[in-house]
Amino acid sequence: MKHCILWLFAALSIFSACFPGKRIDKQARADLFRPKGLENALIGVQVFDANSGLVLYGHQDENYFVPASNTKLFSLYAGLKYLGDSIVGMRYMETDSGILVLPSGDPTLLHRDYAWQPVIDFLKRKNLPVYISDAHWKEEGLGPGWSWDDYNDDYMVERSPMPVYGNIIQWNQQQQPDQSFSSYSIPDINWKVDFADSTGKHFFVKRNFSDNSFMITEGTEKFRQQDVPFVTGGLQATLDLLKDTVGKRIFITHTWPAPDKNATRTIYSRPVDSLYRPMMFRSDNFFAEQTLLMSGNERLGIMNDAAMIDTLLSTDLAGLPQRPEWVDGSGLSRYNLFSPADFVWILNKMKNEFGLERMKRILPTGGSGTLGSYYKQDSGRIFAKTGSLSGVICLSGYLLTERNRLLIFSVLANNYPGRGPVLRRAVAQFVDYLLSNY
Repeated sequence: MKHCILWLFAALSIFSACFPGKRIDKQARADLFRPKGLENALIGVQVFDANSGLVLYGHQDENYFVPASNTKLFSLYAGLKYLGDSIVGMRYMETDSGILVLPSGDPTLLHRDYAWQPVIDFLKRKNLPVYISDAHWKEEGLGPGWSWDDYNDDYMVERSPMPVYGNIIQWNQQQQPDQSFSSYSIPDINWKVDFADSTGKHFFVKRNFSDNSFMITEGTEKFRQQDVPFVTGGLQATLDLLKDTVGKRIFITHTWPAPDKNATRTIYSRPVDSLYRPMMFRSDNFFAEQTLLMSGNERLGIMNDAAMIDTLLSTDLAGLPQRPEWVDGSGLSRYNLFSPADFVWILNKMKNEFGLERMKRILPTGGSGTLGSYYKQDSGRIFAKTGSLSGVICLSGYLLTERNRLLIFSVLANNYPGRGPVLRRAVAQFVDYLLSNY
C-alpha cells in the first residue's frame, strides 16, 4: 500500500507538471515563435520551478546556442567559488634590494570607478625598486574568436596580468570660448600621437592595431570623450603607466621563486561583490575576463582560460546537462556554445551554493543595469543577465512570481536578422506571462 501511494504521488506530480508545460508552450508560440520577423530565428527556452524541482517547459533546451554575455554567468560562478570574499590585489616578497610582485589579474587597479587603491598606497610607501613577475601569465591579450576589427572599441579591452586604468585610455576634446581646441589628455609616456589633416563632424581617436599609436580627428563638439583600449604587451603597458604613479623604478621579471608561505605576503584590494555587481549590471566584458583569469590564478596558480575552463567542467561543473563549448570569460567569442538547460542549471547551483539573496544583489533587476529599458514594472521580481551580439539575444535569470514561486529561466535566440528591440520585447512579453500566471 505504501509503494502504491508513492507511485501515485509521483504520477500526480508528473501529470500536474504537464498542464503548465502546455500553457507555457502556447504562450511561447504566441510570443516567441510565430510573430512576424521571429519565425526564422532559432530559439531555445527552459523554465524550471525551483520550489518543486521540476522543469515546467523546455523547447530546444538541450540544443547549443551562442550565448553572448550570458557566458558571464559561468565566469561569475568561477569567481564566487574561488576568489573568496576579497580580491587579491597582489602577492609580494620584500628583500633589502627590492619588492618582487606577483600580479593577480585584479582589474580594479587604478580603475576610475575605485578611489581606494591599497596596492598603489603600499608601493608608494616603499623606498625600493619594484620587480613585477609575469611567470603566471599564460594568456594572450585578445581572446579566441573575438572580432579583430572591434579592437578600438571600449567593449573589447585587452586582458593582462596586472591591468592599470582598466587597460583603457580616455581621450577628451574640449573647445575654448574662442573655438580653439584645448589640450588633449595624452599620456606622458612614449606612445605616438598624430592629428588628422582635416576636422570631422565628430571627435574620434583611432589606435593602430598592433601598437600604441593614436590618430586624432578633431570634431565640432564642444566636449566629447572616447575610451580606447591600449595594447598591453603583457606587463609592458603596466610598467609604462605605473612608474610615474608610484614614483620609483619598475622592472619586469619572468621568474617567481618557489612558494614560500613565510615570505609571501598578500594585499587585498576590495570586496569581490564590488566587482561582480558592475560586471553584471553593465555587462562589463573586461571585468568578466579578468574574473575568470583571477579564478584560474587562485585555483591553478596560472592565468589561462583554457586550463581553468577545463578544470571547472571536469570538477565543479561536471553535472551540467550538456558540456558546453566555453572559450572566454565575457561571451565576446562566437565559439562559445551553451544550452538553455546549462544556464538554468548554473543559476540553480549558484542559488544553492551562494544564496538567492546574494544573487539578487549581484544581478540587475527590472529598470536597472542592462534591464534599464525593460521590466520596470517588475523591479524586485526579475533578476537576470542579458546577452547580445549581432543576430543573438539572450536572457537568463530568476523570476519571483505573483504566486510566490521561484522560477529559473533561460531564453537563447540565435540567427535573428531583425532589430534587437523587437525580439527583446517578445521575450519581455513571455517573461511577464510567467510572472503573472505562476
